[in-house]
Amino acid sequence: MSRGIAIQPGLPPEPEPIKGIPVASLAIKCAAVDITFRRHTLIPTRFEVGRPLARHRGRETATITAIRCTDLKRHFQRGAHTVRAVDGITFAVESGDFFGIVGTSGSGKTTLLNLIGGLDTPSGGHLEVMGQRLDSLDSHGLALYRRRTVGVIFQAFHLLPAQSAFENVELPLILQNVPSGERKPRVETALEQVGLADRLDHLPSELSGGEQQRVAIARAVAKQPLLLLADEPTGNLDSKTSQEILELLQQLNTENNLAVVLVTHDEQAVRERTQRMIRLEDGRIVHAGAA
Repeated sequence: MSRGIAIQPGLPPEPEPIKGIPVASLAIKCAAVDITFRRHTLIPTRFEVGRPLARHRGRETATITAIRCTDLKRHFQRGAHTVRAVDGITFAVESGDFFGIVGTSGSGKTTLLNLIGGLDTPSGGHLEVMGQRLDSLDSHGLALYRRRTVGVIFQAFHLLPAQSAFENVELPLILQNVPSGERKPRVETALEQVGLADRLDHLPSELSGGEQQRVAIARAVAKQPLLLLADEPTGNLDSKTSQEILELLQQLNTENNLAVVLVTHDEQAVRERTQRMIRLEDGRIVHAGAA
Protein backbone atom coordinates (compact mmCIF):
# COMPACT_ATOMS: atom_id res chain seq x y z
CA MET A 1 0.00 0.00 0.00
CA SER A 2 1.41 3.35 -1.01
CA ARG A 3 1.64 6.41 1.28
CA GLY A 4 -0.90 4.94 3.70
CA ILE A 5 -3.85 5.50 1.36
CA ALA A 6 -6.40 2.70 1.36
CA ILE A 7 -8.16 1.47 -1.75
CA GLN A 8 -11.93 1.30 -1.63
CA PRO A 9 -13.15 -2.31 -1.45
CA GLY A 10 -14.90 -3.94 -4.34
CA LEU A 11 -13.06 -2.28 -7.19
CA PRO A 12 -13.27 -3.78 -10.70
CA PRO A 13 -10.52 -6.17 -11.85
CA GLU A 14 -7.01 -4.80 -11.42
CA PRO A 15 -5.40 -3.31 -14.50
CA GLU A 16 -1.88 -3.98 -15.66
CA PRO A 17 0.89 -2.32 -13.58
CA ILE A 18 3.06 0.41 -15.11
CA LYS A 19 6.83 0.39 -14.75
CA GLY A 20 6.62 -1.40 -11.44
CA ILE A 21 4.37 1.21 -9.79
CA PRO A 22 1.81 -0.52 -7.53
CA VAL A 23 -1.68 -0.52 -8.97
CA ALA A 24 -2.92 0.74 -5.59
CA SER A 25 -0.81 3.86 -5.97
CA LEU A 26 -2.04 4.42 -9.51
CA ALA A 27 -5.69 3.96 -8.62
CA ILE A 28 -5.57 6.44 -5.78
CA LYS A 29 -2.86 9.03 -6.27
CA CYS A 30 -2.70 9.45 -10.00
CA ALA A 31 -6.05 8.70 -11.56
CA ALA A 32 -7.79 10.68 -8.82
CA VAL A 33 -10.28 7.83 -8.68
CA ASP A 34 -10.53 7.11 -4.96
CA ILE A 35 -8.80 10.02 -3.28
CA THR A 36 -10.87 11.05 -0.28
CA PHE A 37 -10.59 14.60 1.00
CA ARG A 38 -12.60 15.75 3.99
CA ARG A 39 -13.58 19.26 5.02
CA HIS A 40 -16.22 19.45 7.72
CA THR A 41 -18.70 22.20 6.87
CA LEU A 42 -22.16 22.90 5.10
CA ILE A 43 -26.24 23.43 5.79
CA PRO A 44 -30.00 24.11 4.34
CA THR A 45 -31.77 25.86 1.45
CA ARG A 46 -33.64 25.01 -1.72
CA PHE A 47 -32.71 25.95 -5.25
CA GLU A 48 -33.14 24.64 -8.78
CA VAL A 49 -31.24 25.73 -11.86
CA GLY A 50 -30.59 24.22 -15.24
CA ARG A 51 -31.19 24.07 -18.94
CA PRO A 52 -31.89 21.16 -21.32
CA LEU A 53 -29.18 19.15 -23.00
CA ALA A 54 -29.65 18.93 -26.76
CA ARG A 55 -26.61 16.86 -27.62
CA HIS A 56 -23.80 14.93 -25.91
CA ARG A 57 -20.68 13.72 -27.69
CA GLY A 58 -22.30 14.14 -31.07
CA ARG A 59 -25.49 12.22 -30.36
CA GLU A 60 -28.99 13.50 -29.72
CA THR A 61 -30.22 13.01 -26.16
CA ALA A 62 -33.28 13.79 -24.12
CA THR A 63 -33.10 16.41 -21.38
CA ILE A 64 -30.99 14.96 -18.58
CA THR A 65 -30.51 16.32 -15.10
CA ALA A 66 -26.79 16.15 -14.38
CA ILE A 67 -27.08 16.66 -10.62
CA ARG A 68 -30.14 16.58 -8.40
CA CYS A 69 -29.79 17.02 -4.65
CA THR A 70 -32.93 16.71 -2.53
CA ASP A 71 -32.78 17.49 1.19
CA LEU A 72 -29.13 16.37 1.09
CA LYS A 73 -27.44 15.95 4.46
CA ARG A 74 -23.94 15.19 5.71
CA HIS A 75 -23.49 15.12 9.47
CA PHE A 76 -20.31 14.47 11.44
CA GLN A 77 -20.07 13.52 15.07
CA ARG A 78 -17.38 15.24 17.12
CA GLY A 79 -17.70 13.85 20.59
CA ALA A 80 -21.11 14.90 21.84
CA HIS A 81 -21.40 17.60 19.17
CA THR A 82 -23.04 17.01 15.77
CA VAL A 83 -21.55 19.02 12.90
CA ARG A 84 -24.27 19.56 10.33
CA ALA A 85 -21.92 19.87 7.37
CA VAL A 86 -24.70 19.46 4.79
CA ASP A 87 -28.15 19.83 6.21
CA GLY A 88 -31.06 19.81 3.81
CA ILE A 89 -29.62 21.30 0.61
CA THR A 90 -31.82 21.00 -2.49
CA PHE A 91 -30.80 22.10 -6.00
CA ALA A 92 -30.47 20.74 -9.53
CA VAL A 93 -28.16 21.31 -12.48
CA GLU A 94 -28.91 20.25 -16.05
CA SER A 95 -26.42 18.58 -18.37
CA GLY A 96 -24.46 20.99 -20.52
CA ASP A 97 -24.35 23.69 -17.84
CA PHE A 98 -21.20 25.43 -16.66
CA PHE A 99 -22.18 25.78 -13.02
CA GLY A 100 -20.39 27.55 -10.18
CA ILE A 101 -20.29 26.83 -6.45
CA VAL A 102 -18.62 29.66 -4.54
CA GLY A 103 -17.84 30.36 -0.92
CA THR A 104 -15.04 31.21 1.44
CA SER A 105 -12.87 28.57 3.11
CA GLY A 106 -15.02 26.55 5.45
CA SER A 107 -18.29 27.40 3.70
CA GLY A 108 -18.90 23.77 2.79
CA LYS A 109 -18.27 23.80 -0.94
CA THR A 110 -15.65 21.02 -0.91
CA THR A 111 -17.82 18.80 1.30
CA LEU A 112 -20.62 19.19 -1.22
CA LEU A 113 -18.25 18.47 -4.10
CA ASN A 114 -17.00 15.31 -2.38
CA LEU A 115 -20.58 14.05 -2.14
CA ILE A 116 -21.27 14.77 -5.82
CA GLY A 117 -17.94 13.19 -6.79
CA GLY A 118 -18.69 9.98 -4.92
CA LEU A 119 -15.75 10.57 -2.56
CA ASP A 120 -18.05 10.77 0.46
CA THR A 121 -21.51 9.48 1.30
CA PRO A 122 -24.49 11.50 2.56
CA SER A 123 -26.09 11.02 5.95
CA GLY A 124 -29.54 11.60 4.53
CA GLY A 125 -31.55 12.88 1.60
CA HIS A 126 -31.19 11.99 -2.06
CA LEU A 127 -28.32 12.60 -4.47
CA GLU A 128 -28.72 11.72 -8.15
CA VAL A 129 -26.08 12.20 -10.85
CA MET A 130 -26.92 11.45 -14.49
CA GLY A 131 -29.91 9.41 -13.38
CA GLN A 132 -27.94 7.34 -10.87
CA ARG A 133 -28.78 7.46 -7.16
CA LEU A 134 -25.45 7.88 -5.35
CA ASP A 135 -26.97 7.79 -1.87
CA SER A 136 -28.01 4.16 -2.40
CA LEU A 137 -24.69 2.88 -3.82
CA ASP A 138 -22.27 0.71 -1.85
CA SER A 139 -18.47 1.15 -2.03
CA HIS A 140 -18.24 -0.99 -5.18
CA GLY A 141 -20.95 1.01 -6.90
CA LEU A 142 -19.30 4.29 -5.95
CA ALA A 143 -15.96 3.05 -7.29
CA LEU A 144 -17.60 2.25 -10.63
CA TYR A 145 -19.34 5.63 -10.62
CA ARG A 146 -16.07 7.49 -10.05
CA ARG A 147 -14.38 5.45 -12.72
CA ARG A 148 -17.03 5.75 -15.43
CA THR A 149 -19.17 8.83 -14.86
CA VAL A 150 -17.25 11.66 -13.23
CA GLY A 151 -13.92 13.36 -13.89
CA VAL A 152 -12.33 15.34 -11.06
CA ILE A 153 -9.73 18.12 -11.24
CA PHE A 154 -7.97 18.99 -7.99
CA GLN A 155 -6.07 22.08 -6.92
CA ALA A 156 -2.92 20.04 -6.21
CA PHE A 157 -2.78 18.33 -9.67
CA HIS A 158 -1.95 14.84 -8.24
CA LEU A 159 0.40 13.84 -11.05
CA LEU A 160 2.90 10.99 -10.70
CA PRO A 161 6.31 12.70 -10.71
CA ALA A 162 8.13 9.81 -12.43
CA GLN A 163 5.58 9.51 -15.24
CA SER A 164 5.33 11.61 -18.41
CA ALA A 165 2.33 13.74 -19.28
CA PHE A 166 1.16 10.99 -21.64
CA GLU A 167 1.49 8.29 -18.95
CA ASN A 168 -0.33 10.37 -16.34
CA VAL A 169 -3.25 10.93 -18.68
CA GLU A 170 -3.25 7.25 -19.66
CA LEU A 171 -3.57 5.97 -16.09
CA PRO A 172 -7.35 6.23 -15.62
CA LEU A 173 -7.85 4.52 -18.99
CA ILE A 174 -5.71 1.61 -17.83
CA LEU A 175 -7.81 1.46 -14.65
CA GLN A 176 -10.90 1.33 -16.87
CA ASN A 177 -9.31 -1.57 -18.78
CA VAL A 178 -9.47 0.40 -22.02
CA PRO A 179 -7.56 -1.56 -24.72
CA SER A 180 -4.09 -0.21 -25.45
CA GLY A 181 -4.95 0.49 -29.09
CA GLU A 182 -7.75 2.80 -28.00
CA ARG A 183 -5.81 4.47 -25.18
CA LYS A 184 -3.15 6.12 -27.35
CA PRO A 185 -5.47 8.20 -29.58
CA ARG A 186 -7.65 9.18 -26.61
CA VAL A 187 -4.63 10.38 -24.62
CA GLU A 188 -3.17 12.28 -27.57
CA THR A 189 -6.53 13.90 -28.33
CA ALA A 190 -7.01 14.98 -24.71
CA LEU A 191 -3.53 16.50 -24.49
CA GLU A 192 -4.00 18.24 -27.82
CA GLN A 193 -7.30 19.66 -26.62
CA VAL A 194 -5.59 21.29 -23.62
CA GLY A 195 -2.74 22.62 -25.77
CA LEU A 196 -0.03 20.14 -24.76
CA ALA A 197 0.41 18.10 -27.93
CA ASP A 198 4.14 18.95 -27.87
CA ARG A 199 4.60 17.99 -24.21
CA LEU A 200 3.62 14.31 -24.30
CA ASP A 201 6.97 13.02 -23.03
CA HIS A 202 7.63 15.72 -20.43
CA LEU A 203 7.71 14.88 -16.73
CA PRO A 204 5.69 17.06 -14.31
CA SER A 205 8.93 18.66 -13.07
CA GLU A 206 9.59 19.81 -16.64
CA LEU A 207 6.21 21.57 -16.85
CA SER A 208 4.98 24.85 -15.42
CA GLY A 209 2.17 24.90 -12.86
CA GLY A 210 -0.34 25.82 -15.54
CA GLU A 211 0.87 23.01 -17.78
CA GLN A 212 0.62 20.52 -14.92
CA GLN A 213 -2.98 21.56 -14.33
CA ARG A 214 -3.64 21.14 -18.06
CA VAL A 215 -2.32 17.58 -17.79
CA ALA A 216 -4.68 17.01 -14.86
CA ILE A 217 -7.58 18.35 -16.95
CA ALA A 218 -6.60 16.12 -19.88
CA ARG A 219 -6.49 13.14 -17.51
CA ALA A 220 -10.05 13.87 -16.39
CA VAL A 221 -11.33 14.49 -19.93
CA ALA A 222 -9.68 11.40 -21.46
CA LYS A 223 -12.01 9.25 -19.36
CA GLN A 224 -14.88 10.73 -21.41
CA PRO A 225 -16.88 11.54 -18.27
CA LEU A 226 -20.46 12.76 -18.26
CA LEU A 227 -19.66 15.27 -15.52
CA LEU A 228 -16.50 17.27 -14.81
CA LEU A 229 -15.84 18.59 -11.29
CA ALA A 230 -13.14 21.21 -10.73
CA ASP A 231 -12.19 21.88 -7.10
CA GLU A 232 -10.25 25.18 -6.84
CA PRO A 233 -8.42 24.38 -10.13
CA THR A 234 -6.67 27.77 -10.17
CA GLY A 235 -5.76 27.89 -6.49
CA ASN A 236 -2.04 27.23 -7.06
CA LEU A 237 -1.71 29.40 -10.19
CA ASP A 238 -0.95 33.02 -10.98
CA SER A 239 -3.71 35.29 -12.27
CA LYS A 240 -2.79 35.03 -15.96
CA THR A 241 -2.52 31.23 -15.89
CA SER A 242 -5.74 31.05 -13.86
CA GLN A 243 -7.61 32.87 -16.62
CA GLU A 244 -6.20 30.46 -19.20
CA ILE A 245 -7.37 27.43 -17.18
CA LEU A 246 -10.85 28.92 -16.73
CA GLU A 247 -11.04 29.62 -20.47
CA LEU A 248 -10.07 26.01 -21.12
CA LEU A 249 -12.83 24.71 -18.83
CA GLN A 250 -15.30 27.00 -20.56
CA GLN A 251 -14.14 25.68 -23.93
CA LEU A 252 -14.56 22.05 -22.82
CA ASN A 253 -18.05 22.85 -21.61
CA THR A 254 -19.01 24.49 -24.90
CA GLU A 255 -17.30 22.21 -27.41
CA ASN A 256 -18.04 18.90 -25.66
CA ASN A 257 -21.41 19.97 -24.22
CA LEU A 258 -19.95 18.62 -21.00
CA ALA A 259 -21.50 19.50 -17.65
CA VAL A 260 -18.83 21.32 -15.64
CA VAL A 261 -19.06 22.27 -11.96
CA LEU A 262 -16.48 24.82 -10.85
CA VAL A 263 -15.90 25.11 -7.10
CA THR A 264 -13.91 28.15 -6.00
CA HIS A 265 -13.65 31.02 -3.54
CA ASP A 266 -13.31 33.41 -6.51
CA GLU A 267 -16.85 34.65 -7.12
CA GLN A 268 -15.74 37.09 -9.83
CA ALA A 269 -14.32 34.23 -11.90
CA VAL A 270 -17.57 32.32 -11.54
CA ARG A 271 -19.67 35.32 -12.58
CA GLU A 272 -17.46 35.87 -15.63
CA ARG A 273 -17.34 32.26 -16.82
CA THR A 274 -20.32 30.22 -15.62
CA GLN A 275 -23.99 30.41 -16.53
CA ARG A 276 -25.46 29.67 -13.12
CA MET A 277 -24.18 29.59 -9.56
CA ILE A 278 -24.87 29.14 -5.88
CA ARG A 279 -23.02 30.80 -3.03
CA LEU A 280 -22.51 28.93 0.23
CA GLU A 281 -22.03 30.53 3.61
CA ASP A 282 -21.79 28.46 6.79
CA GLY A 283 -23.13 25.57 4.78
CA ARG A 284 -26.21 27.38 3.56
CA ILE A 285 -27.09 28.52 0.06
CA VAL A 286 -27.33 32.27 0.55
CA HIS A 287 -27.53 33.17 -3.14
CA ALA A 288 -28.67 31.32 -6.23
CA GLY A 289 -29.29 32.36 -9.80
CA ALA A 290 -27.63 33.39 -13.03
CA ALA A 291 -23.91 34.07 -12.64
